[in-house]
Amino acid sequence: MLLSVQAYHTTMKNQDFSVVVQEKNMKIIVINGQNHKGSTWNIGNQLVGKISGNKEIKEYFLPKDLNHFCMGCFACLEKREKCPFWPEKEKIQNDMKQADLLIFISPNYCMMPSAPMKAFLDLFFTNWMSHKPLKEMFSKKAIVISSTAGAGAKKTTKLIANNLTNWGIPDVTEYGIAVNAMNWEMVPDRIKRKIDKATGRMAAKLSRLQKVKVGIKIRLLFWFYGGMQKADWSASKAEKNYWLDNGWLDGKKPWKQ
Repeated sequence: MLLSVQAYHTTMKNQDFSVVVQEKNMKIIVINGQNHKGSTWNIGNQLVGKISGNKEIKEYFLPKDLNHFCMGCFACLEKREKCPFWPEKEKIQNDMKQADLLIFISPNYCMMPSAPMKAFLDLFFTNWMSHKPLKEMFSKKAIVISSTAGAGAKKTTKLIANNLTNWGIPDVTEYGIAVNAMNWEMVPDRIKRKIDKATGRMAAKLSRLQKVKVGIKIRLLFWFYGGMQKADWSASKAEKNYWLDNGWLDGKKPWKQ
């Protein structure tokens, strides 16, 4: 279950009746590309702490919570549940479907995300629009965070963000920074101040709870991949049937369902 931050409500009284207004909790799922709580985790934790309002937060740590590599068996293209690792994946996917905000955190290793984060993205490749996208993803926001002692953090965030865009997430923010240190305690104060300002700006934007708008990029990708399904370019007939069952080849859009 998601960890709950205590909700609160306000009561508006008007003569002989009262209306109770319940503030909606923001559900946040954090996917950490490492088990330890290093510099990148500290940046993400700082961001979450600055988001105002009620929050329900759950964190997953890789590889502890999903310690597998994609086997390339393509069983998931026929049916997600056929993946040999589905029991572990299902819990994470259900949490991501229910979340308002997804935060992906990975240190930079050799100019790329950590191996566990890359393995995570591989295991969920079925969620790409070219295969079987989840309609819930088209209404979400995502933040991708990476830090590095030297260079490559932005390359790391770009790779992860590209995956999330292809999942159909219309609002993906990237934040990569060189911390010039091997751990959080060694990060220079001037860089910590820079991080503090950046996380403050991102948190302020997220706290506004604005409805996500599906922009032209996601619409074009959806149109393109839909065309592929209509033309039977998919390797699996099950994928086209998935699109047909959702009505996406007949004019329906996942962001309007």
